Amino acid sequence: MDIWVVRAPLPLCVGALNFNNTSFHLHLQQRKRFNIITSSAATSMSTGVLDVNEIRKRYKKWQWKGQYSINYLVSSNPNSLSNSSLLLVHGFGASIPQWRRNIAVLEKNHTVYAIDLLGFGASDKPAGFSYTMETWAQLILDFLAEVVQKPTVLIGNSVGSLACVIAASVSGQNLVQGLVLLNCAGGMNNKAIVDDWRIKLLLPLLWFFDFLLKQRGIALAIFEHVKQRDTLRNVLLSVYGNKESVDDVLVEIIREPANDEGAVDAFVSIVTGPPGPNPMQLMPSISLPVLVLWGDNDPFTPLDGPVGKYFSSLPSQQSNVRLFVLEGVGHCPHDDRPDLVHEKLLPWLANFPASPGT
Repeated sequence: MDIWVVRAPLPLCVGALNFNNTSFHLHLQQRKRFNIITSSAATSMSTGVLDVNEIRKRYKKWQWKGQYSINYLVSSNPNSLSNSSLLLVHGFGASIPQWRRNIAVLEKNHTVYAIDLLGFGASDKPAGFSYTMETWAQLILDFLAEVVQKPTVLIGNSVGSLACVIAASVSGQNLVQGLVLLNCAGGMNNKAIVDDWRIKLLLPLLWFFDFLLKQRGIALAIFEHVKQRDTLRNVLLSVYGNKESVDDVLVEIIREPANDEGAVDAFVSIVTGPPGPNPMQLMPSISLPVLVLWGDNDPFTPLDGPVGKYFSSLPSQQSNVRLFVLEGVGHCPHDDRPDLVHEKLLPWLANFPASPGT
C-alpha cells in the first residue's frame, strides 16, 4: 500500500525540541520513498473558523462516574445526508476550542462531538487525581455509551490519539466505528519512547525534572513560567509548521484553563506519571478503518522517531490503515494546516454510513 505526502505550499520549517537551550533539529531525510502529492484543492478549501465565544455557547456538561463534570460540545446539520457521528479528542494542554478550524467543516455532513478530557479545558481538574492514559480511554468509552449512543469515528491528536487507540483496542464496533490519528503520541509523556536516542540522551534530565515537579513550591514556579503568554507562544511556534496559525486566540485557548484550580496538579501528574500503553503494542489488534495523518515537521513525535517510523510502515502491514504525510506541518495538523487535513479526512469519512439512530 502506498504512503502519500501532501506538500503544503509553504516554506518547510524544521522543528526543534528544546531542553535547557539545547536544540535537537529533526531533519527528515526519508521523503524519497514516498509518493508526492502537490496540494492544489487544499488551498482553496474553506476552513470555516468558528469564534471561540460561539464554541463556548454550545458547551454542555456530563457527569462522569457521578462525580466529575466533563465539558463537551455537540453540533450537527439537520439537513445532512450522512450524519455519521464523530468525536474530537484534543492533545496535551489543549481543549475543545483548538478544533475551531474544523468543527464548521465537519458538521456539514456529520454530527460532531468534542470533549475536554478530565484535567483539561472546562472539565474538572480534581485535586490529587492520578491521571493515566487508561483513565482517558475509559472516559471516552463511557462518553460514547452514555452520551453519543451510536457507533462513532474517533478523531484524536497527540495523547488524544493514543487515548482513542486504547479505547478502540478494548471496544467493539458498537461504540467505535473508525479511527483518525493526528500525530499519535507514544505515551502520556516522553518516558514512553525509551528506544529513541534523543530520549535516551535526555532521560537523566527528564528524571531530574520529575523530581523537581514533585516539590510543590518548585512545581508552582515552573508551571507559572510555563503558562506565561510568551512562553506558550514560543512553544507553539516550535511545534507548528504554519506560524500564522499561532495567533493570540490560540495562546489564550491554551492559557486560560491553566489558571483553573487543579491545573498545576494535572500538569504534574501527567508529566511525572506512567506513560501508559504503547500504540505499537495496540495497533495490531485493531481491525477498524484507520486514517493516519502525520505532520512531518513535528519535534514531539518526529516521523524519523520510533513512533513515526512505526506508523509509516503500518499500511504495508495492515490493510485497514491509510497514511498521509503532511509536508511542512507540525504536531497539531488539524489546527496547523486544516485545509490539508480536510482534503484527506473528508473523502475518507464519506465512506462511513450514517450512524444508526440518526
